[in-house]
Amino acid sequence: MSAYQALYRKYRPQTFDDVSGQMAVTQTLKTQIISGRMSHAYLFTGSRGTGKTSCAKILAKAVNCLHPDNGNPCNCCEACRAIDSGSCMDVLEIDAASNNGVDNVRDLRDDAIYTPSQVKMRVYIIDEVHMLSISAFNALLKIIEEPPEHLLFILATTELHKVPATILSRCQRFAFRRISQEDIAARLQYVAYQENIDLDDGAARVLARLADGGMRDGLSLLDQCASATTGELTAERVYTCLGIAGEQKCGELMGYIAAHDTKSALTLFNRLYAEGKDLGALLDEMACLTRDLLVLKTAGNAGITMLSGVASDQETLALTKALGSGELVRIMERIQTTLASFTRSASRRMDAELCIVELCQPELSLDVQSVNARLTRLEEQLKSGAFVPAKPAKAATVEATPEEERPPFPDDADIPPEPGDVPAAAQQDDTPVGFWSELCSSVRKELKPPISGFFAGTPSAPVQGKLIGDRLELRCANDFTAQMLDKPEILEVVGRKASAMLGRSVLACVVDMTAKPQGNPRMDKLMQFGREHSDIIKIKE
Repeated sequence: MSAYQALYRKYRPQTFDDVSGQMAVTQTLKTQIISGRMSHAYLFTGSRGTGKTSCAKILAKAVNCLHPDNGNPCNCCEACRAIDSGSCMDVLEIDAASNNGVDNVRDLRDDAIYTPSQVKMRVYIIDEVHMLSISAFNALLKIIEEPPEHLLFILATTELHKVPATILSRCQRFAFRRISQEDIAARLQYVAYQENIDLDDGAARVLARLADGGMRDGLSLLDQCASATTGELTAERVYTCLGIAGEQKCGELMGYIAAHDTKSALTLFNRLYAEGKDLGALLDEMACLTRDLLVLKTAGNAGITMLSGVASDQETLALTKALGSGELVRIMERIQTTLASFTRSASRRMDAELCIVELCQPELSLDVQSVNARLTRLEEQLKSGAFVPAKPAKAATVEATPEEERPPFPDDADIPPEPGDVPAAAQQDDTPVGFWSELCSSVRKELKPPISGFFAGTPSAPVQGKLIGDRLELRCANDFTAQMLDKPEILEVVGRKASAMLGRSVLACVVDMTAKPQGNPRMDKLMQFGREHSDIIKIKE
């Protein structure tokens, strides 16, 4: 019985056409092979699992293939089979991490001058070339600059900035980009079909997201999940197998944080912890979701294509409305701080719980980020009209009086309405959300100081606007403001701006909220009630 072979090894690309997501690189290499305009040194750069080593081996076969097919190796000739089996002594793959000394490079340089014995070209594939020492790089310079005609160097690295400029200038550089989630999911479906694995579309998308642009990581995760479960491989089984919370739980936890519901957030967190979810993976998912919300906040609808997929698009859009930009920045920084402390933490659970509590209750911290998050939340609530100020506390309290001794308090129903008095319920507020702040901004552009200063558009401004039908009431907080604004030229500007915004004729008028009505029968009856029962009702200072 043959030994089991990992999926990422079994399904390693054998031709340039099999490589996923690197069309620009593979097409250029094929064109060079067909035209015969090959370089003597190549440098492949990019993140892990994007196909650098695979393309290096395909290129080594293609330049030595006896029957190339449109730039691809045939994989059938003697040279291709020898390179695939590793028996070809003229194609060497060297790990620079373990052969990084100057002596290793000198041995390579001495052997490179000999002509190949089995194939047309001697090929050296140096993986993780950035691990070479400075002296080793210097020893490699001369032979890379002027190699024999039978010699080909293929260097691969994940950290381009560590490769000296003297090496970079002597190589043709090819950048391997991260593979898209769609390409990874399609490849996983193909491999699953070949291996008789019942892979659900949702599970394929989850594995592609967790692969983070690396095909090798995606195949390794598929291998792990397929060997740990039987039957259909769904997204929930992937979450269970890999010990992560999943998109539904992550979105639910973020919803509790947005609502400042500490109790529910800790209850959900402890349930996930009891189920064996990895705390680092959970906070990492939270960070990814926070990043998605920030992208939507800043990029708008264009940011939907940049989402990581940690939560559904509908859930992400709903959370965007509940969290401000300042809050999201604070959440991201707090999560990253907690993740960084995990390496030296004695209790990860305690650190994670403290992180959840501080995320739900920003008032526990007085640092700049927390204060900014709270201010940003208030500003967005004011802009949307969702903020409702709390009612002020009463200046005096009334001593409790037994129910049977308490006199009947006059009700509004007992007081006849004053002639011409319009009930409050009839004065319906027709002010659209955000109308007053936009109107103030427009009015300030035309009016000059000091009049423009009255139209600040904030709840604490001396004048507030209320639209009742086609009448815009400028409700002034004091008599001075009313006298300053009750002028035809000012009311004309405000009315004209309001009419332009609403698309109908609007008349502006000034209302002094401090003016006392004369001969109000309701107030007279209340004052009489107080005088008659002053021996029962006591006001405490």
